[in-house]
Amino acid sequence: MTYSVKEIFLTLQGEGGQAGRAAVFCRFTGCNLWSGREEDRAKAICQFCDTDFIGTDGVNGGKFENAAELAATIASFWPHPTQDAKATGQKLVVFTGGEPLLQLDTTLIDAMHAQGFSIAVESNGTVTAPAGIDWLCISPKAGAELVQKSGTELKLVFPQPDIDPAALENLDFQHFWLQPMDGPQQAANTQAAIEYCLTHPLWGLSLQTHKLIGIP
Repeated sequence: MTYSVKEIFLTLQGEGGQAGRAAVFCRFTGCNLWSGREEDRAKAICQFCDTDFIGTDGVNGGKFENAAELAATIASFWPHPTQDAKATGQKLVVFTGGEPLLQLDTTLIDAMHAQGFSIAVESNGTVTAPAGIDWLCISPKAGAELVQKSGTELKLVFPQPDIDPAALENLDFQHFWLQPMDGPQQAANTQAAIEYCLTHPLWGLSLQTHKLIGIP
């Protein structure tokens, strides 16, 4: 299988339960809820995406002919590859997009595990996740059928019309996060999320800390 990747880079995870942790991000091209083109945004199922996932022209992006090639490229960005395991730290790759589960398969999962990486995925939940993912984050989108109803964390961009957080509380996740929607109403959305978390303690507040500190 050929994998189409927008960009690959080393950064700190900015959101959710692994915020602050070093990770190699691999952003796949393409999504099933929006074309990525501004002229299509108003008609898209997901209209608030803030990510460029079109094409393979991003930093370290490209077409990768097989899983071994992509896994080796991702591994090359992890620091101190020749030091002992303690000094190197637990290697982490975050597959994101777009929608990463349109491309991520068991062959690539096995190849990343062979490179010593723990695998995290950030998905919209409309595609069933393959086995072997170590940390699965699902972020439901209003108007899209939620197919993947279990995982490590559920991260709801808040508020969204027609999605009541209470309706998601019985799903099989270890962590539940509200993440204030970015944009002109971000301050009001943040306050609303804080108030909801205070009155519904199952939910925690997830902030996009990478934006706050100015890293990718």
